[in-house]
Amino acid sequence: MTEQTELGRFLRARREGVRPTDVGLPIGAGVRRTPGLRREELATLAGVSIDYYTRLERGKETRPSPAVVEALANALRLNDEERQYLRDLAAQAARRAPEPRPRASRTVRPSVKQLLETVRPSPAYVVSRTNDLLAANPGGMRLMPGMAEWPARQRNTIRYTFLHPVARDLWPDWEQKAKNCVAQLRAVAGSDPDAPDLAALVGELIVKSAEFNRLWERYEVRSIGDGAKTFRHPLVGTLTLVHEVVSLNKTDGQRMVVYMATPGTPDHDAMTLLDLGVPETASAEPTALNR
Repeated sequence: MTEQTELGRFLRARREGVRPTDVGLPIGAGVRRTPGLRREELATLAGVSIDYYTRLERGKETRPSPAVVEALANALRLNDEERQYLRDLAAQAARRAPEPRPRASRTVRPSVKQLLETVRPSPAYVVSRTNDLLAANPGGMRLMPGMAEWPARQRNTIRYTFLHPVARDLWPDWEQKAKNCVAQLRAVAGSDPDAPDLAALVGELIVKSAEFNRLWERYEVRSIGDGAKTFRHPLVGTLTLVHEVVSLNKTDGQRMVVYMATPGTPDHDAMTLLDLGVPETASAEPTALNR
């Protein structure tokens, strides 16, 4: 796929997601052939000709001005992240011969690995910009059951979400978790759609997961930061942990994800058992936790 095609696909996907009533237009009589705005409606809202907009969507026009990009973003009611994604796609489309980007480094600095140990018993791991799992402390690896059995090169939290048989039971809100994964990957694609690591992962998941393919075509864009997640973990039972995502300096997009719970709570006890690798049913036995 070329950047021009990506720009056109994004515009079409978001146009079809905006209802006429969302932008103050009457639905009108008769059956609409498009689920959202017609091309001529969006062109009018953005203040461009229908011919120009059609050429943009079809990839025939590849150099929209910043003013046109902003007008389209306003007409499509894009949020800040989606607006930046559109700017990135427009910038990519304007480049006639973009330089291929090498694969991102998988090397994790020794000081970062030491930090993973320092935050124990909090589960923590390091991921690449496409969510390859590059390093983890014991709790971080056990947080996703079965991940450790995969070869190191296969370990990826998004691949795990869609392809591992345990994933749907692990997260009670699996559907929302899946949407967030895809929206996060879309955010990465905006600035570097032809990166080899991104193309390989997306290609694999499109082929192997119908759910991923459906969500990928929606072109939703979202960065994932802090928040709370609930796990139905086979080792320690149900626990809810808050998490923070920290970008690592002087890396090609590496991030550390750290999960936490308030000391003295059942969630913290379960988190500590996970770090030790102790099943919940064995927690009454004398261990380092309760001696």
